[in-house]
Amino acid sequence: MSDIEAALTRLGRRLAGDGAAIHGLQRLSGGASMETWAFRLAGPAGTQDLILRRRPGSTAAERAEGLPGNPLWLEAALIRAAAEGGAPAPPLVHVCATEDGLGEAYVMGRVEGETLGRKINTDPTFDAVRPSLARQCGDVLARIHRVPPPEGAPLQVSDALGELDRFEERYRISGARRPILDLAFRHLRDRVPPPVEPVVVHGDFRNGNLMIHPERGVAAVLDWELVHLGDPAEDLAWLCVGAWRFGRPDKPVGGFGDYADLLDGYAAAGGAPISLERLLYWQAVGSLKWGVMCLGMYMSWVAGGADSSVERAMIGRRVSENEIDLVNILERGL
Repeated sequence: MSDIEAALTRLGRRLAGDGAAIHGLQRLSGGASMETWAFRLAGPAGTQDLILRRRPGSTAAERAEGLPGNPLWLEAALIRAAAEGGAPAPPLVHVCATEDGLGEAYVMGRVEGETLGRKINTDPTFDAVRPSLARQCGDVLARIHRVPPPEGAPLQVSDALGELDRFEERYRISGARRPILDLAFRHLRDRVPPPVEPVVVHGDFRNGNLMIHPERGVAAVLDWELVHLGDPAEDLAWLCVGAWRFGRPDKPVGGFGDYADLLDGYAAAGGAPISLERLLYWQAVGSLKWGVMCLGMYMSWVAGGADSSVERAMIGRRVSENEIDLVNILERGL
């Protein structure tokens, strides 16, 4: 029995009573900094399908990419607050303490649906719900943006200029020279939109982090580790970045919808009006940021960094995709 399985067994007995046991423990694919485990907890009152989200520890690769995220207790608090505000979020079951022996972690209920972007965008199973997803995402984001920050939460505050500063510094330190990225930084600095009152921003709201049910649509928003205070247009635009269209470049919103539906859904749910021009600006910022992150993964891989996985090398090669996105947006006259 592994250490995680043993710790989950002990936790399961505290949650579900004496005699409870876990079955089918399986590690799922996840991000660079998090572990995600699926398991079934069987106790005297029945069974539950659960997910363990766990941070095994900060890695050198994680720090290099600048994506350590929020502490998991805060992530859990934000998930709970979002659910209370009507946003589809996984049901939170338990936030782990030191005595649980699982480190920084929490347990949530498993939500039925699909997260694979290409399958959501092309599989006939999702044909019925796909046309409504963009508007539904606008509605969900309006609800998230009304979430009050948990009291005392150490959330970072960021705006467009701050994001450009942060990612240009990383780009310059890399020593790489990519003419399209250089142009994009200058162009976007010259066109920073007027600031708005910051709201709770999910930070990684995109196809791939959404659990989509073939009949209900958006069943849950996942991966809350990058929540911060910022411009609401940042969230809507990140969903539109080309990298998350998964085989459907003709559909700018996640590969499944159009700008008008996203913005209409946001406004209809009470979100403050956001112009298409502002969304496109933030979409360009998003493509630029993801391009710099891809470049950083490539440079780290070439240098023999802490993470030498093939996945890093493959993601690193996608810098050019973001450069194409930037050229297309700039040619639209942003």
